[in-house]
Amino acid sequence: MDTLLHIIESYGLWVVFFCVLLDQGGLPFPSYAPMIVTAALATDKHESLLPVLLVATLAALIADLAWFTGGRRFGNQLLRLMCRVSLSPDSCVGMTRNIYSKWGAPSLILAKYIPGFAAVSTTLAGESGTSLRRFIIYDGIGAALWAGGAVALGAIFHEAVEAVLIQLDQLGQLALLLLIVAIALFVLFKWWQRHSFMAQIRMSRISIDELGTLLDSGSTATILDVRSPERRAASGWIPGSISVRDISELKLAPGQEVIVYCDCPNDASAAVVARKLKERGFKRVRPLAGGLEAWQARGRPVDRLAMANEQ
Repeated sequence: MDTLLHIIESYGLWVVFFCVLLDQGGLPFPSYAPMIVTAALATDKHESLLPVLLVATLAALIADLAWFTGGRRFGNQLLRLMCRVSLSPDSCVGMTRNIYSKWGAPSLILAKYIPGFAAVSTTLAGESGTSLRRFIIYDGIGAALWAGGAVALGAIFHEAVEAVLIQLDQLGQLALLLLIVAIALFVLFKWWQRHSFMAQIRMSRISIDELGTLLDSGSTATILDVRSPERRAASGWIPGSISVRDISELKLAPGQEVIVYCDCPNDASAAVVARKLKERGFKRVRPLAGGLEAWQARGRPVDRLAMANEQ
């Protein structure tokens, strides 16, 4: 503990920079605590807090620019990769895409205060074509507010922070053990959440070829598109599919065959809606394996807004 305090006292700004950079870069690395401690120590020494704020903001902005660039270059592929390794796959893209579609770049101001939203929102900003200037303005404001919260906590509660550090110093190696246990419990809890969610969406899916054959045969199956209207307009839709935001508004018979699709990893949003329909008495409902992306990859037709207007 003495060594840790010495490092923070001597290289506090560098500690803050790299902790924030790694944390916002996607690694499970604590950054808020180092910012609070560094700000508290600076307050005790009557030093300016501005360098802590600027360094933390700069580090967060650098990491976010990396995600933004990746989203612009790799788009949905990067989003899918992020959600495959995410401990919260249910909210990884679906919730974030809905928020970003509704509020756009200004949503970046509060992105870091919403669990699971920060890295995905910056990637979405790049994928959706947000201008670099607009991104830097709103993301910079958000990074400054986020870092400012930690700095303010450190400054206001500097005496309490000092008391905690003294207590940790007295605990010695036990303090490190408690920290490791706390981190392990957190990761275990998130893994359990992921496992539970994946079990919830585990169900029979219809393949692209099966759906194609079904449509070619003149089937009366209903195809539901559960993506946001903005996403549907931007990337097109499976011919004949119905955009739906609230399944309670659907006028369908429980015996009708229903296919649900989205463009999210693990077909998560489609599977959640399919599960809800099953709970409402629908027996013949299946998510589309791979969603719209797999449909397009197989060379299947996609309707777009321009095509609809021409008709």
